[in-house]
Amino acid sequence: MPLYEYQCSACGEKFTLLQPVGADAKGNPCPRCGSTATRRLISAFARAVSAVSKALGGSCSSGGG
Repeated sequence: MPLYEYQCSACGEKFTLLQPVGADAKGNPCPRCGSTATRRLISAFARAVSAVSKALGGSCSSGGG
């Protein structure tokens, strides 16, 4: 199961949750204030992998041919 990063809109707290792939991106309670006004962030790892892939000429589509 992957770790997802979240940020609370109420208090600004950033936190991580271990969740199954495809879990809801919103509504997870903030560990600091308990608010469910949270949103999933794009992790630094995901951005780094995407940048490296682009730099190497990678693509998500399969050209096949």
